[in-house]
Amino acid sequence: MYRIGELAKAFEIKSDTLRFYEKQGLLAPSSRSSSGYRMYTEQDKQTLSFILRAKAVGFSLADIKSLLSIEVDKANSVCADVKALVNAKLTDIEVKMAELTRFHISLQRLADACCGSAKSAEHCTVLEALESDVDQVRHEHHH
Repeated sequence: MYRIGELAKAFEIKSDTLRFYEKQGLLAPSSRSSSGYRMYTEQDKQTLSFILRAKAVGFSLADIKSLLSIEVDKANSVCADVKALVNAKLTDIEVKMAELTRFHISLQRLADACCGSAKSAEHCTVLEALESDVDQVRHEHHH
């Protein structure tokens, strides 16, 4: 059995994180000691490891809750259930990547359009672009 601090330390996380997972219904201590400490079993340790691995590949806590419910009831679940969760996460990531690419292009345009000199910012292309439309910025230096 592990006390909350021992389990947290083993995974290099804070005890607060374990309390948060408990509140979210992801991981509950198997018992409490006579002095009221949360006590975790080896199985709880494996569940925590599963949660942290799933988080590391981008699953949200809600996704992880779904994965855990499949994990504990594998016999009554099918691979398609798991694959659907993975595919939904892949779609989310692709949308985020497209958004980041748009941000990158827009910021690169701003950076390219700015002379970066010690001149007054009165005619700063970056500020002007943010006042109008970043995506319309052309490579123009105001001198």
